[in-house]
Amino acid sequence: MTARPRFQYRPPDFAAPPLASAPDARFEPAPADGVLPDGFFSTTNLPTYVRAAGAWRRPRLPRMDCVIVRHPPGDLVVTEPRRVQRGQLVAVGTAEDGSQGILVHSEGFLGGSHSANEFGFMQTAVSRERPVDYAVLAQLLGEEKQRGGKILWVVGPALVHARAREDMVWFVRNGYVQAFLGGNAVAVHDLEAAIFGTTLGMSSSGEGVEGGHALHMRAINAIRRAGGITAAVRQSIVTAGIMHALVTHGVPFVLAGSIRDDGPLPEVLADTLAAQDAMRQFTAQATFAVFVATALHAIAVGNMLPAFVDALPPDELRPLTTICVDQTEFVVNKLRDRGTHQAYGVVTNAQDFMHVLRFYVERWEQAQAPATILR
Repeated sequence: MTARPRFQYRPPDFAAPPLASAPDARFEPAPADGVLPDGFFSTTNLPTYVRAAGAWRRPRLPRMDCVIVRHPPGDLVVTEPRRVQRGQLVAVGTAEDGSQGILVHSEGFLGGSHSANEFGFMQTAVSRERPVDYAVLAQLLGEEKQRGGKILWVVGPALVHARAREDMVWFVRNGYVQAFLGGNAVAVHDLEAAIFGTTLGMSSSGEGVEGGHALHMRAINAIRRAGGITAAVRQSIVTAGIMHALVTHGVPFVLAGSIRDDGPLPEVLADTLAAQDAMRQFTAQATFAVFVATALHAIAVGNMLPAFVDALPPDELRPLTTICVDQTEFVVNKLRDRGTHQAYGVVTNAQDFMHVLRFYVERWEQAQAPATILR
């Protein structure tokens, strides 16, 4: 077994200059609902500290492209600009080095030999030529489950087309999925497979069936007639597949709508802001993330995730392991360009990734069994 990379977070030394003499951060009231004061501080997804009332603290609910709002009696919360209300106190300042009372600690996970934002195992360039150490991925995933973490999956419809559906079901059934995010398509195609045995009108062998072009629409209609996905599972209209596994195992899911959606399914959130709010409930709790075959949803969710996970004691942070799987380097590179520095890219198709990852996770579980018995 390949040894797991270990991350040692080094918090800032606030007792040493220049941080010891840094001023408190400045806060100014928002001039109107959804309008920020000039010079507002725009957040990143890296560990950030704010000096307030003479003490350095990390704001709650960290994510990039937001602002820091101070609530009475001093609670600091990272907030989407659209949620800021008139008169709320918003942190202002452009410096990230602590000189204005705000410090972005980009080097907290480094050992001193690498550039900022590179988190050990995830630091190498994304390339289809680079071998993937599935043993390490499996160990990271297994250990996250052991510690009771919140593993978030963001999945596109190609996973269903690529015949990786049963592997996704296995991860759900075995406790490796605490939340599932996607769009209308991944659910529709999974439900079509459950009801008709086809995806986009094609059989499991990849052959088209007569009238197959309409089967995804017939699947949508069957779900709407039943009253929704959960109702269709309860009524045994849907007896297998990803959505069935999510419902029967009580795993929450969010389906975010798109202008190109067919139907859509009853549970799909057509209002993008409502979808973002629903997704945010789970990204705020996530401790591990896996993105498979979905460019837009991966980038959207990546923007909502912090690059780190809070641990105990408070200054023992660890990177939020984020695995992004796609057939091209573009998606992972775009994800990193948008600020998700911790994303580890796997350039392969969904079927291969899911099959191989499952194999290594099963092997990792088997290796843990003797140790469990001995204890």
